[in-house]
Amino acid sequence: MKTFRRYFDLANTEANADMGINILNLGHHVHPINVHYPDPKHPDSYYFEWEKGRNLKEFQMLYIPNGSGFFEANGMKPQKVDAGTVILLYPGVWHRYKPNPKTGWEEYWIGFSGNYAHYLLEQECFSPQNPLIKVGFNSEFTNTFSKLMLAVENKDDSYRKFSSFLLIQLLGIAYTSALISKNKKTKKETLVESIIEEIHTNWNKHLDFKLISAKQNVSYVWFRKAFKEITGTSPNQYHIMLKIRKAEQQIQESNLTLSEIAYNSGFESESYFSRIFKQKMGYNPSELRKINISASTKSGDTSHSS
Repeated sequence: MKTFRRYFDLANTEANADMGINILNLGHHVHPINVHYPDPKHPDSYYFEWEKGRNLKEFQMLYIPNGSGFFEANGMKPQKVDAGTVILLYPGVWHRYKPNPKTGWEEYWIGFSGNYAHYLLEQECFSPQNPLIKVGFNSEFTNTFSKLMLAVENKDDSYRKFSSFLLIQLLGIAYTSALISKNKKTKKETLVESIIEEIHTNWNKHLDFKLISAKQNVSYVWFRKAFKEITGTSPNQYHIMLKIRKAEQQIQESNLTLSEIAYNSGFESESYFSRIFKQKMGYNPSELRKINISASTKSGDTSHSS
C-alpha cells in the first residue's frame, strides 16, 4: 500500500483561521517489521532519531490501529503502545515513539494548531501527562481519517474547512474514549474487546464466531447479544464493514486492481465484493477508484506528498 503524506504551508491555513483549528499535516503509513523508524522521507522538521527525540511546535494526534510499540515523553515513564491507541503530542513537550521491531505498526497521524485546538486539548480528559488514550479498534476513527485523506486529495473549494470539521470529529471520538476509560471495564466489555482484537488481527480471513465464542466459554447467543450491545452491530456485520474499510483504503492508496483488492480483503469474488461495497457504502468501488485517479492528477496545491 502507498504511504500517504501531506504537509501544508502555514500561510495557506489562514483560510481556516476563523474556525480556530488549522490542519498542518496528515498521513498514513504501515511500517513493516525490522525496519528503521521513522521513515527517512519525512521532512527534516518532523524526522527524529530515537536517541534524541523531538519537540513539536504544534499538536499532533497519532492512531495505531495495528501493531505495537513504545512511547516516552518528558515527565512520564516509558509506556507500551498497544493496537487501538491514540497518542496525543503537545507543543513544546519532548517525546519519542517507535514501533516494536518484532511487530511493526500501522499509523495514522494529523498535525494541527489554532485557538480552538488549544481549547479542546485543555479539556479535563486530555493531558500532556496522560497522552495515551485507548480508543480500541474504532472503525469510525479510521473511516474519518480516510475521509480526511480523500478530502485533501479532492482539493475542492471547501476541503480545508471540511477537513477541520473532520479533525474535530476525531478529537470528539478520542474525548469520549478518554471519558469511558476512566470507568472500570465490565467482564462483558473485556471479552468483546478481546474478540474485536481477534477480528482485526484476522480481518481478511473467514471467522467462525460460534467457534470463537466457544473458545471464550460463552454461548454464541450471549456473545452476539453482548457484541451488539457494546458495538451497536453484530459481529458478522462488524467484520464485513472492517473488510470494506480496509478495501476502501487499498483503493485509495494502492494501484492494485479491484479483483486483487477483493481477494486481499477476503471476498470470494470481485462481483460479490462490488455488490457488498455498494450496499454498505452507497457507491461502487470502481467509482471511488475513478475519483481517486482524478484527484491524483490535479495540481496547483501547495501540499507535498511522497
